[in-house]
Amino acid sequence: MIYNFDEIIHRENTGSVKYDFRRQFFGTNEVLPLWVADMDFRTPDFIVDAVKRRANHELYGYAIQMPGYYEAILKWCEEQYHWKVPQGWLNFSPGVVAGLGVAVQVFTQPGDKIIIQSPVYPPFFTVVENLGRQVVNNQLSNEDGVYQIDFELLENQIDSRTKLMMLCNPHNPTGRVWTKDELEKLATIAEKHDLLIITDDIHADLVFEPNQYIPIATLSPAIANRTITFISPSKSFNMAGLFTSVAIIPDSIKAKIYSNRLNDMHMGFANVFGIVALEAAYKNGKDWLQQMLDYVWGNILFVGDFIQSNIPEISMVAPEGTYLIWLDCRGLNLNDKELKEFMIKTAGLGLNDGPSFGPGGSGFQRLNAACPRAILEDAMHRLMNAIRSIK
Repeated sequence: MIYNFDEIIHRENTGSVKYDFRRQFFGTNEVLPLWVADMDFRTPDFIVDAVKRRANHELYGYAIQMPGYYEAILKWCEEQYHWKVPQGWLNFSPGVVAGLGVAVQVFTQPGDKIIIQSPVYPPFFTVVENLGRQVVNNQLSNEDGVYQIDFELLENQIDSRTKLMMLCNPHNPTGRVWTKDELEKLATIAEKHDLLIITDDIHADLVFEPNQYIPIATLSPAIANRTITFISPSKSFNMAGLFTSVAIIPDSIKAKIYSNRLNDMHMGFANVFGIVALEAAYKNGKDWLQQMLDYVWGNILFVGDFIQSNIPEISMVAPEGTYLIWLDCRGLNLNDKELKEFMIKTAGLGLNDGPSFGPGGSGFQRLNAACPRAILEDAMHRLMNAIRSIK
């Protein structure tokens, strides 16, 4: 089946955060929204049909995951990630960020230090700080548009209070997909300093060749036992509003601790529609996913070519994974407040502001490329014309 990713679907007045929250977030509805990390593509028909079939039952009580749910996850992990995951490692999470929060609560104590790597998805900061833990920022280095981990700095930042490392793979917002060599270096450091690794791998399916997503837990049994990996079909298949994610926890003691806390907070039941949507996505989604990735890669190439040809003041950090583009706007010579206002008021674009991703985000903006090409064409012409208007 050939899917149509050029279709423009009007999302206003549907309760969409990306569209209907614009005034609260940007101060105006008059921006083209390319911020929230969900797609403007129609959720695949096989997922919609599965949800409709379940909705037709007309009884929406508490639900449990049936065998097909687990089978779909295990098969997906093996075929997509080359990771043979026993069913006993699978645990529910109502969302990746919620899962990160639960893991931080139960595996660290207030005052403990937690490593993150900025510029990074903003909830990494808030999950740590709001729970009374201390952020240790192992800031990524930007070498000619390629982000790298400063391993020497990382070693020097760890002390006896450092208990946990939060990894993001593929990395949001830089689009890096960490290599086996990089993951092995991180794993060696984690073992040396007895650190737990919790890793947000929600973009695991969104990787562009020749890059390859490698779950850090696959490096060795010892690393697996000190790792909690969060995955979800939410980004891959545009179903984030169903809040259904998976925590893969190889160590049975850690899994018990995690699930007990989840249940203590009455967060252990999955959304009745999220269950069937996840199963449908992982059972039927390969072809749709590949077509979507091909289309998004075309979008990324379009943005890169347009910027190079028409907007020399901006450069694009080419993503190895995710559908997010990290725009280096430092050539505009605007401070962060001026850059934010320029994008909203002059260009009419609703992007994610770089400083919200922490140190290393100054002078950058994040753009979501998972939308019909016509929307990106509009965005690029708005940006080009806005820049010309201030020169």
